[in-house]
Amino acid sequence: MQDAQKQAGRERLFVIKIGGNVIDAEQNLAAFLDDFAKVEGKKILIHGGGKIATKIGEQLGIESKYVNGRRITDSDTIDLVTMVYGGLVNKKVVAQLQSRGCNAIGLTGADGNMIPATRRPVKDIDYGWVGDVQATGLPLDTCRILLAHSLVPVFAPLTHDGQGHILNTNADTIASSIATALSNSYDVRLIYCFEKKGVLEDVNDDNSVITLITKDKYRALLAEDKLFAGILPKIDNAFAAIDTGVKEVLIGDAKDLLQNTQSQTTGTLITN
Repeated sequence: MQDAQKQAGRERLFVIKIGGNVIDAEQNLAAFLDDFAKVEGKKILIHGGGKIATKIGEQLGIESKYVNGRRITDSDTIDLVTMVYGGLVNKKVVAQLQSRGCNAIGLTGADGNMIPATRRPVKDIDYGWVGDVQATGLPLDTCRILLAHSLVPVFAPLTHDGQGHILNTNADTIASSIATALSNSYDVRLIYCFEKKGVLEDVNDDNSVITLITKDKYRALLAEDKLFAGILPKIDNAFAAIDTGVKEVLIGDAKDLLQNTQSQTTGTLITN
């Protein structure tokens, strides 16, 4: 196992992202956290927000607004998602990991100044307090210290602008940026966990998993219009990470997490 954890003299690090669909279903989350706690070696978890913020917003009279599937984060909404993502969801995940013997620590990008971001500029749409993260060079020294002390960072999808404002930020992008920034210290595998077995050639056929995607294969799939639009940002984030030092990216079912931390993976492996 020691050889599997180290490659080219560097320690293996798993950067694992779970989507809101796992967060929303209590049984699915419990099963995922069972597996995550069993992942050996250094690991980081980044979680999405799920639908909990929308439900709590309705109770508080805060209407959720979306454009092209993306949440508009006005002043009321940034307070809401900060409470829900950085508080309720993050601390529940951390507490559940502690109960499984996994010494987790809950974080946002503001903690330790680990994920500074810039507020998305207004073009056709004003997304409000939404953050864009730089692709490289995140100041993750604090994260390295936590990992060195066998702590497991658990990041909520929140960053900050350095001017005192929290920013709502895409969790896939945060995961890619963290993986990239740490790839100069570790042998990083970035794993995106969601509800499908991987990237599907036919979105209506769960057995049509594309097991390997290279850049040439990706260009061919795009030219043939074979990929579901919703998966494209994940693949783009995957190649952005690989282009800046991440060894490999895996997109697969949350239920297959343990297998996808081994050498023989299932799902879709993305490499150069």
